[in-house]
Amino acid sequence: MADALISIVIPCRNEAANLPLLIDEIAAAMQGREFEIIVVDDGSSDDTPAVLAAEAGKRPFAVRHMRHASSCGQSLAVRTGAWAARGEIVATIDGDGQNDPQYIPALVDALRQAGPNYGAAQGQRLKRRDSKPKQLASRFANWLRNVILHDETRDTGCGLKAVHTQILRRLPFFDGTHRFVPALVIQEGYRVVHCDVVDRSRRHGKSNYGIFDRGLQGVLDLGGVWWLRRRRRRMPRAEEVGHG
Repeated sequence: MADALISIVIPCRNEAANLPLLIDEIAAAMQGREFEIIVVDDGSSDDTPAVLAAEAGKRPFAVRHMRHASSCGQSLAVRTGAWAARGEIVATIDGDGQNDPQYIPALVDALRQAGPNYGAAQGQRLKRRDSKPKQLASRFANWLRNVILHDETRDTGCGLKAVHTQILRRLPFFDGTHRFVPALVIQEGYRVVHCDVVDRSRRHGKSNYGIFDRGLQGVLDLGGVWWLRRRRRRMPRAEEVGHG
């Protein structure tokens, strides 16, 4: 079980300058483990295709390039990666370098060790490196989400996650799913284990998301997830019972 293939999904848009070092760091963190990297290029207009072609040609592990013809958003990029994954667990990490790959093995191990009742391991950031307004907006959004959805998660916006592939594929996907993975996994009848991680500063480029755009969209998404949970009972765990 410990050497089963892990699919590391990197949703990204215009992160060509960050990807080579990020792949180096993933390779170091995952040394001795079986893994593949799936970069989901969400309609990038930079040199991402050329960078990934070069990376794929020199790595001893698979570096796969899934490309959206136009930008569809981070959540749908994760969906593309989940359906392309060959591993039993999908680990996600942002493409901007702010998430540290050293935590991927810890998340995977925490999920495996938690047992069959757990569907996901969620990273929770310490020592946030975002601007103060962004931190305050995120803190309020996390508080409001927990009050409404009771997902017992301090920080669902962290891109570091590990989810059983078959469970991740079952989640409803919309533009914003990645911020509600714990609540949606709980909706499927599973529990979530949490791991503290330390955030880093972005190395190159700038964020594709603004504070107010993300905030307004997040409120709409929160209302949608609340409605979904009200209209759909928690999914039962079912297994076949043999008779003779």
